[in-house]
Amino acid sequence: MTDWSTETLHADYAQSLKVGTLIYDSETEHQRLRVFENGTFGRVLTLDGVVQVTEGDNFIYHEMMAHVPIIAHGAARRVLIIGGGDGGMAREVLKHRDVTHVTMVEIDAGVVEFSKEYLPGISAGAFDDPRLELVIADGADFIRQTAGGYDVIIVDSTDPIGPGEVLFSDTFYGHAKRALTDDGILVTQNGVPFMQGEELTNTMRAFRALFTDATCYLATIPTYAGGPMAFGWGTDGPARSTPPEVLRGRFEATGITTAYYTPEVHAAAFALPGYVSKLIP
Repeated sequence: MTDWSTETLHADYAQSLKVGTLIYDSETEHQRLRVFENGTFGRVLTLDGVVQVTEGDNFIYHEMMAHVPIIAHGAARRVLIIGGGDGGMAREVLKHRDVTHVTMVEIDAGVVEFSKEYLPGISAGAFDDPRLELVIADGADFIRQTAGGYDVIIVDSTDPIGPGEVLFSDTFYGHAKRALTDDGILVTQNGVPFMQGEELTNTMRAFRALFTDATCYLATIPTYAGGPMAFGWGTDGPARSTPPEVLRGRFEATGITTAYYTPEVHAAAFALPGYVSKLIP
């Protein structure tokens, strides 16, 4: 019989990926880690049965969470990543030569070590970059205690269950805003709105109370099934109104090569379908 990994995150919907070779299967103090080969997506990492990252399509998620806020900001020097233990977000952030310091806070050291060994292509050497400070700690505790001063904060969290649940609270978002510079930008992973509408609504309600500019933007990632994924966006600065030609100039100046992100996709990602707009209070 063929082995399939079936994700049951949603009550009425499931997706399955064929397991070609099971490479790793173990439990840490916090969660169950599993890696397997899939013919289309390459190596796949699941946490408690839920797909977190794949070699095949991770570039979409990581490029859109990293490059949209950094290029929109235009002068980001200090970036905070909450989560992101596979190193993919750090990989994309560190492509920006003008970023001088990246703090990455991951609750589970086992995820980091595991990813280095079994998914090295995801981080692509990011953990060896001297600009990266890796902190093993609870993200909510860190954000409450940090002195802040971050131009961009990226919350690369799991879904709001288990250890990741606290990263979706109003209190967490309030502490994150305090840790931003005046024109700083907070971006968050907010799931697939068609399947997880309440998650987006709750985050947007908190963002609207905190930020002058609060919305979300979208990207379609095959293994995050059920429609496009939403990324929360909150800032008191003018970054979202950056003209397309300025975005293009900034992007070309970076010299970065991307497989999904373009300045045109960046601008279009904020154009929301009606059903998503209705989820934003």
